Amino acid sequence: MKKIIFIIIITLSVSHVFSQNTESIVSQVAKNNPSLQALAKSNIADSLGNRTDIYLQNPEIGFDYLFGSPVAIGNRTGISVSQSFDFPTAYLYKSQISDLKNEQLNNSYHKKYREIVLQAKLICTDLIYYNLLIKEYEKRYEHAQKIATAYKSKYDIGDASIIAFNKAQLNKLNTEKELENLQIEKNALLNELVGLNGNIPISFNDTIFYGKQIPLNFEQWYAGAESRNPLLKWLKLEIELSEKQSKLNMAQSLPKFSAGYMSEITKGENFQGITVGISLPLWANKNKVKYAKLKTEATQNYENASKLKYYNLLKTLHAKAVALQKSVDAYNSNLQMYNNSKLLYKALEKGELDLINYIMELSFYYESYRNLLDMKRELYKVVAEMYQY
Repeated sequence: MKKIIFIIIITLSVSHVFSQNTESIVSQVAKNNPSLQALAKSNIADSLGNRTDIYLQNPEIGFDYLFGSPVAIGNRTGISVSQSFDFPTAYLYKSQISDLKNEQLNNSYHKKYREIVLQAKLICTDLIYYNLLIKEYEKRYEHAQKIATAYKSKYDIGDASIIAFNKAQLNKLNTEKELENLQIEKNALLNELVGLNGNIPISFNDTIFYGKQIPLNFEQWYAGAESRNPLLKWLKLEIELSEKQSKLNMAQSLPKFSAGYMSEITKGENFQGITVGISLPLWANKNKVKYAKLKTEATQNYENASKLKYYNLLKTLHAKAVALQKSVDAYNSNLQMYNNSKLLYKALEKGELDLINYIMELSFYYESYRNLLDMKRELYKVVAEMYQY
């Protein structure tokens, strides 16, 4: 028991002294997670990067100073300023592509955000499971300690055999060690949760499983889930991006223009005026339009495959959640109905049941209770995955 108390003291010393529920913990993790913070800053930089190649090219300024020969003709000075630009629609498509890329960055962040939130929820579900087990085993340990003390007193006065005495002590020892192992597992999960929270200490003593209701109409619920899925949103944006890129490539295959001012000064003469130029992109954009169209088709196929995969995944999770909910309800009802733990203890006190049979009979209830918690934990994990998006 001293070891158990020591473990509890260690747990409290590395975390806040207040308890928090699943929702508040998940909110903290979403706020403090280092990966999300780094991704947010990276997206700010990338969003600026997406806006760096959408404007006119830099103007060109030229200066010439040519020495005349023979000297009598004098030297020549030339000054030129020119600005080249693509076909006008190219800048429209560049701006639209930039906006789409920035929207993709937002979706990528949202996808990562949901992954971290799901991870935190799954850990919290495991912590609730261990909190409930620890609570149950603390009662079992107190009960086992009471039995061990009673049988020691009986053994001391010769009213119990050494076998019964040893069995009572082993029952107490096994319960104590199981409780210690549960505390160790809980601490490991807490450390993992603290890591997600940016190493900011937290406490978690919640014993109520958190989860949303299982949707009755799967098809109707799925329509909303599909629209919220950031991966599918990203693919739709990728298709639109490919289409815009194809249009941009077509615009860049049109002639490019340049316009400017030019001046030449020679001995006794001065020439100045405008310059106009045109560039014919005969080879530079070869196959770019075709590539963009093929990429759009490939992305559309990938989107269809991803939708089908996502639908089947949620359909499977929904069916599993419905089946688990039925099992949990039935198991919980029967466990309460057929719980003999109090009757067994009375039979032991009255001598109607020996210690060995008492422990054996009680183990059936303990195993059933743990099976119920196992099913509940699995149920709420499945529901959490269903509602990831």
